[in-house]
Amino acid sequence: MISEQPILRVIPKPGDINSNGHIFGGWVLSQMDSAGGIVAGRIAQGRTATVAIETMEFLAPILLTDIISIYAKVERRGRTSIAIRLDVVASRNGGAEEVKVTSGVFTFVALDENFRPRVLPA
Repeated sequence: MISEQPILRVIPKPGDINSNGHIFGGWVLSQMDSAGGIVAGRIAQGRTATVAIETMEFLAPILLTDIISIYAKVERRGRTSIAIRLDVVASRNGGAEEVKVTSGVFTFVALDENFRPRVLPA
């Protein structure tokens, strides 16, 4: 189930713009990783680390005036890892328009106190 409420909502800043006037892809990845980490940490009930980005698709540019909302859905759950689909939606024109701008599947692993993989709680 995709979260009904965004896990994270962010406003890009002028320093996040590339030479084309759009937001840097790396900035978007960072925001998605943060949102996924929130979900993974809740499920793992502790520390997690990003171990893979399985798919990433940029569908439309993010503009400076956009408000970015990141939604999450758990796609797979393993013994120590969680794969989470993250969808990024841009709110434009004062909220009159919503555009899906990117989507990706991020995999996180639960970590123990020695930063080694640990079994997820039931």
